[in-house]
Amino acid sequence: MLNIAVAGGGIGGLASALAVARAGHTAHVLERNTDFAELGAGIQLAPNAFQALRRLGVAEPVGARAVRVEALRLLDARSGALLTEMPLDDAYQRRFGDPYAVVRRGDLHSALLSACQEHERVVLHPGTTVTGYRDTPDAVHVITADGRTVEADALVGADGIRSRVRAQMLDDGPPRVSGHTIHRTVVPMADVPAELRWNSVNLWAGPGWHMVHYPLANGEKLNLAITRDDGARAAVAGVPTSRDEVLASFPDLHPRARALLGLGREWRTWVLCDRPPTGTWTEGRVCLTGDAAHAMLQYAAQGACMALEDAVVLGEVLEGAPVDVAGRLALFAELRGERAARVQEVSTWMGHALYHPGGTAAVERDAMLASLSPDDLLAAVDWLHGHPLGGPAGHGAAQAVVLT
Repeated sequence: MLNIAVAGGGIGGLASALAVARAGHTAHVLERNTDFAELGAGIQLAPNAFQALRRLGVAEPVGARAVRVEALRLLDARSGALLTEMPLDDAYQRRFGDPYAVVRRGDLHSALLSACQEHERVVLHPGTTVTGYRDTPDAVHVITADGRTVEADALVGADGIRSRVRAQMLDDGPPRVSGHTIHRTVVPMADVPAELRWNSVNLWAGPGWHMVHYPLANGEKLNLAITRDDGARAAVAGVPTSRDEVLASFPDLHPRARALLGLGREWRTWVLCDRPPTGTWTEGRVCLTGDAAHAMLQYAAQGACMALEDAVVLGEVLEGAPVDVAGRLALFAELRGERAARVQEVSTWMGHALYHPGGTAAVERDAMLASLSPDDLLAAVDWLHGHPLGGPAGHGAAQAVVLT
């Protein structure tokens, strides 16, 4: 069996480690922080994510901590009109085999961490920063910041959007700054007026901006995020922001949505970054997964879902006792590359065409959405929510309507 080094102990790294361990190999997770933890508030988990979690053996603990929402709703941020709604009812679950739910990032991460801690073939190495590697025909030599070299049969670069593994493999510079600024907070549900405690993912779309909110933590919290396409050119991550600044940035928000926005007290701000699709995920015994391979904007709510899919497929291609490790990793990239690139492109398209249009473009969007039946909406997400893991990417219009 193989010894596999995994750079990064976030959601994608732990999922990859668990997948290769369940395939019979030993995974060494090299995490730069001294603690294994996950920052951030909420994540949306579509059925494709639950399919992956089930294959990893953690669907039950994640599902127990998640909130199963009843619908995905798109509203006009200024008029308050409902533009379209996708019910996430029994018919939806029968179609895709799993539910749609929202969960705290920390709850998803802790479920994966517990599974890794309990698995005899997963070894966790906190405080170990991967800075590079030397790939040879017989092994990969993983270089760490403290000067050590870890020898392994393969290296999985799951070290995020600013991956050091990717930097050496591709030398393609820093992430692309999107120009979109997002403010995030979490509000006690007890503070939310009863008439606004909607058990749904709600997206209020305005010209060049939008707001999203949904329940978390068994309905005890409200996850709230608001984004503006303001042309920001400098990457920002988690900077504290005043309530007054956030409110002043969105004066045209509908009164109901503005009432929710006003509940936020402890705001933090990010400038969103992504990377364009790349055709190179591997170099010999080294591969990329998750954000290191395909960092995407938030608009399809699929970043974590794609990392979970990556992990499952990686474990599958490494099952058994592969002699040609590099060949197996190349197969992994072949199986995942087209689908991940499509999701990256659709995520970017959604921000422009669904969430942020104004004027004539908004009128055209509204007419297009009004023309779609509930069955049309479900058909539009078949390729994404119902994708069979391990198979080739789905086909269809690149600009599928995905209201997640």
